Formats: sequence, structure tokens, C-alpha cells
Amino acid sequence: MRTLNGLLILAICFAAAPARAASPTILVFGDSISAGYGLPRVQQGWVALLQAKLEKEGYGYQVVNASVSGETTEGGLARLPRALSLHHPQIVILELGGNDGLRALPLEAMRANLAHMIELARAAHAKLLLLGMRIPPNYGPEYSERFSEVYTEVARDQHAALVPFLLEGVALAPGLMQEDGVHPNQAGQPRLLDNVWPALAPLLEARAAR
Repeated sequence: MRTLNGLLILAICFAAAPARAASPTILVFGDSISAGYGLPRVQQGWVALLQAKLEKEGYGYQVVNASVSGETTEGGLARLPRALSLHHPQIVILELGGNDGLRALPLEAMRANLAHMIELARAAHAKLLLLGMRIPPNYGPEYSERFSEVYTEVARDQHAALVPFLLEGVALAPGLMQEDGVHPNQAGQPRLLDNVWPALAPLLEARAAR
């Protein structure tokens, strides 16, 4: 009888104990650059390196990589509501638009899609970091310049944190790009994280990993 009573008391204590809070989530929502296209292992990509850095520095965040190779801002806009509902992120890192540029899609549509995604993230109570991209000048200097300006303007209008060019110091650096000239190789991945971290760090809550 004592054993039974003890088990009942133990069960009541466990039932009354508050559930451990889930780790806050960072949702990386991008295209092939963030999906790790062409890398031998996904664990070599900058998103996986971000998770390792957060753990090393004591931030209790879980990183969810919802990036899809070939994604455009239109496709991202269609996918984002479900991703937000599924993961409930505290921070969204938005890395889209490169494929819009490579396909020479209308920049006004790209601008509207990025702005709408930021608004959706904010409505879901998430902070937002926008990662900018550039395209080669062979698309025409006017289009190429306007393309990169879209990120600056959207970040300004939406009051969002911005990395102006994710591939800064990588795109033209010898030995850091794959043969296609579009995707960074394994050696270039740490530099992508170096570009993201200064803009991301102020958005993080200083909570120790447990």
C-alpha cells in the first residue's frame, strides 16, 4: 500500500510540474544558397554552421532550415504561412529573390512579395532579418542595380534588419564558389555565416542553452 501511495504522489508531482519550454526557433527561409546546394553534406552549409555557433555561444535556439532550391519570392510567399504555423519562429531569416533576378522577373512583384512575407512574419510575432543578393551585370546595369536596391528599400520601408549582400567577400573570391559561379562551395560557407552574424546577433535573446 505504501508503494502504491508513493507512486500516486510521484505521479501527481509530475503532473503538477510545469512543462519545459521548447527552445525558441530561428526559421531560415531561402533558396538553394541556404539549402546547401552542391555541398557534399548539408551539415557543411552556413545554416548548419549557424546552429553550431548558437550552441557554442550558449544561445538556446533551434534552427529550422525551410529553404528550397529554385524558390522564388512568389513560391516563398505561398509556402510561408504554413511554415510560420508549423514552427512558430521567434526569428525569420528571409533569403529569397536571387532566382527572381536570375529569371529576370518583374522587380515590383519581387518587392511586393518580400514586403508581404515580412508582414506575415511580423503578424506571427517573429523578428525579421532580410538577406540581400546581387546578380551579374550581364542582365543589364539598370536591372542589376535596381535588383539590389529592392532589398535596401524593402528593409527601409519595413524597418527590417538587413544584410545587403549575403555573398559579400565570397562571390568573386578565388576558391570559394562552385563551378557554376552561383553557389558558394564548402570553403565559402563560414564567410556566409560571418556576413549574417553581425545583423542577427542583436535580434537574439541572451538565454543560455540547457
